[in-house]
Amino acid sequence: IFDYLKKKPQDFEMFEDFKPIVTTTMNFDEVLVPKDHVSRSPNDTYYIDDDTVLRCHTSAHQAGMLREGHRNFLVTGDVYRRDTIDATHYPVFHQMEGVRVFDPEEWEAAGKDGTEMAAEELKAVLEGLAQHLFGEVEMRWVDAYFPFTEPSFELEIFFKGEWLEVLGCGVMEQAILKDAGCEGKRAWAFGLGLERLAMVLFDIPDIRLFWSEDERFNKQFQAGCFRAGGVGGPKFKTFSKYPPCLKDVSFWVNEEFTENNLCELVRNVAGDLVESVILIDDFTNKKTNKQSNCYRVTYRSMERSLTTEEINVLQETVREKMVNEMKLELR
Repeated sequence: IFDYLKKKPQDFEMFEDFKPIVTTTMNFDEVLVPKDHVSRSPNDTYYIDDDTVLRCHTSAHQAGMLREGHRNFLVTGDVYRRDTIDATHYPVFHQMEGVRVFDPEEWEAAGKDGTEMAAEELKAVLEGLAQHLFGEVEMRWVDAYFPFTEPSFELEIFFKGEWLEVLGCGVMEQAILKDAGCEGKRAWAFGLGLERLAMVLFDIPDIRLFWSEDERFNKQFQAGCFRAGGVGGPKFKTFSKYPPCLKDVSFWVNEEFTENNLCELVRNVAGDLVESVILIDDFTNKKTNKQSNCYRVTYRSMERSLTTEEINVLQETVREKMVNEMKLELR
């Protein structure tokens, strides 16, 4: 991605060494996340204390970079979110943020409105990036909502028979620019998840593999193995497929229950041995009006076969913690 963007006339700076611990002001307020937005909840974000979090996005550094005088830059780093457990979600992943600032002279010389010019250039740059990554593919723009951009868009490509979201982007809100000392300017910004792109480009089926120390995976990919347009690059070769172990757990839902909290509990017990946690049944008792959920926990190691005994221990630990920590009544 950087190789593509550094050939552009905007002269992007690259930053990839910012620490992931940021203030809530950086993570939320400076990018205009509303006070009641769901992402501010401890259900979605890892709080260190009331004023400090593990960043949810590299956008947390956006305002600070602008205040320091940077105008065209890329920020890459690890970001953290409490989330679902499945093949494409993990509590930590890597994101890239791109920002480009325009001075009034630029859009005046082009005879265009500043927001119009920023949106046009943004789309042209990112369409070129998609072609650089995936080759000649069909693309479409979808209107979206992000607190920090207006207008906002998502870029989708038609890849292997389906529409795939590649990134989110938009024209930066004026309030962000004003607070960062850039009043009267315009800017565009984009953000993309690097693991998601790599999974598509290299046919990697499970995001947990990026954190595996198994040499059978790590030796398949080396720095510089990407080929423009995705042509001729390596594809993941399955080295083993160990059998899954399925365990169901049913319980009466209480007012404090959230799926993210359950996933976090299971992950804390089983780590990367848990492949997915999926709701398979939901009903309400008509007499008591109590709601019941049944979740299926799939355990599978990427590196070895799991024994029934060790899975039983893990599942029993999960059940005990659901009762003791989440105050759930098991069925």
